[in-house]
Amino acid sequence: MILAIDQGTTGTTCFVFDAQAEPIGRAYREFAQHFPQPGWVEHDLREIWSVTQAVAGEALADAGVRPGDLAAVGIANQRETVCVWDPRSGEPLHNAIVWQDRRTAARCDQLRAAGHEPLVRARTGLILDPYFSATKIAWLLEHVPGLRERVHEGTAVFGTIDSWLIFRLTGEHLTDATNASRTLLYDIAAGRWDPELLDLFDVPARALPEVRPSAGVFGQTLPAALHGHAVPIAGVAGDQQAALFGQACVDPGMAKTTYGTGSFVLLHAGFTLPEPGPGLLATVASEIGSPHAPAPPTPAKVSSEIGSPTVPGPPTRGRAYALEASIFVTGAAVQWLRDGLGVIERAADTESLAASLDSNDGVYFVPALTGLGSPYWDPHARGTIVGLTRGAGRAHLARATLEAIAYQTLDAVRAMEAASGQPLGELRADGGASANGWLMQFQADVLGVPVVLGESTETTALGAAYLAGVGVGLWTVTDVRDAWRERRRYQPRMGEDERAPLLAGWADALARARNFAPPTT
Repeated sequence: MILAIDQGTTGTTCFVFDAQAEPIGRAYREFAQHFPQPGWVEHDLREIWSVTQAVAGEALADAGVRPGDLAAVGIANQRETVCVWDPRSGEPLHNAIVWQDRRTAARCDQLRAAGHEPLVRARTGLILDPYFSATKIAWLLEHVPGLRERVHEGTAVFGTIDSWLIFRLTGEHLTDATNASRTLLYDIAAGRWDPELLDLFDVPARALPEVRPSAGVFGQTLPAALHGHAVPIAGVAGDQQAALFGQACVDPGMAKTTYGTGSFVLLHAGFTLPEPGPGLLATVASEIGSPHAPAPPTPAKVSSEIGSPTVPGPPTRGRAYALEASIFVTGAAVQWLRDGLGVIERAADTESLAASLDSNDGVYFVPALTGLGSPYWDPHARGTIVGLTRGAGRAHLARATLEAIAYQTLDAVRAMEAASGQPLGELRADGGASANGWLMQFQADVLGVPVVLGESTETTALGAAYLAGVGVGLWTVTDVRDAWRERRRYQPRMGEDERAPLLAGWADALARARNFAPPTT
């Protein structure tokens, strides 16, 4: 059995998967969000650890797992979020600065104006944006009293959420290649922290974790940290790369979107570093090392029954790359309707409200509540609703929110098609909003290609489990490819005469939201 920890932006989910990769135990808890200033988002690292540790125990108990039953642990995590702690005591030295946080937008503008973005783009596949980790680390070094001195003394270290969890579980200061690739400090072609980028952002290398392959042993869990279990952590990936792996998008040209707090579209780009097109990112999809621990004596294979034929892929070990579009606010916009405006009681209410209208009646919502991500990259955009009349009501706001999720995904896919030179054949979808039938149909309609749901609804956790299983030799990448099965397929039904005016209205609304907020210092 494998324990998969899915540490997300608003909560932690843990699953226990059996030898056939079927879930047999689950637990979930949310944790608090902190907003010290407009545009700032923080998490309490102590709470993240206590929630994660508790949820892991609840999932293990739900599955009836006893010490000795587990083969490995896999971790998927919210990416880019920066943690800092004392490696001697394990105590945090500041709240985590979350990926959504925009406090370093002005610093990114300064670096861009100084001409540094081409270097960053060439080495990391990313762009200068406060979304990524480097400027968050630099902010902490500048604003937390005595922190830089502590780094030089070896009493302060940095990491992303995976590093924090690995440290609390094993005592090791480690990360994986997918998470390292999101920091603006990692050369994704050479596979190392880049000295020139470390100098640019003034980040000491000694404070950063050692980078390991995504599938391979990271260390042994301390029994006191994991409810009596001493097992290898053998799979680690950022949540979106884990979802790509969980969707069995292990061959070039396969793509998935995950609808979560934000939405993330990833296209497997093969084992050679791709050239990202305008508005897109190049990132590490996974890095598969050699298994470091023996598999159980007679491991059961993942079921090879598949829902659609697949073609044998390229080499299954080594560093794979992806093109990515990171959309900051999608599910968070639905949460805002519920918690901020009180327009809905449950997220699921949006489906019936959207379906109650024959059209959007010209109402559009650009959910730039923390700026805009791919493919626009505008940290100064702000949330904008256009087209309201006296006849507009709750249903229009709900429909506009769901439509905005689909439009942003469409813009991301079109940018990927332009970069790769290949049209997308289908889009695999997962995440909470994939349960919304109205949204999935509208997504297929505006894309003009099928949207396909896999049998598993928890692909991020499943991807973490798959990586851990591969990391200890329980499964192979071929097993992962062959295990994927289709649950539902949404075929496009909208004609171009209906689609074109909708997209024109979205483009107009988008233009009105751009560059709205003045730069901050």
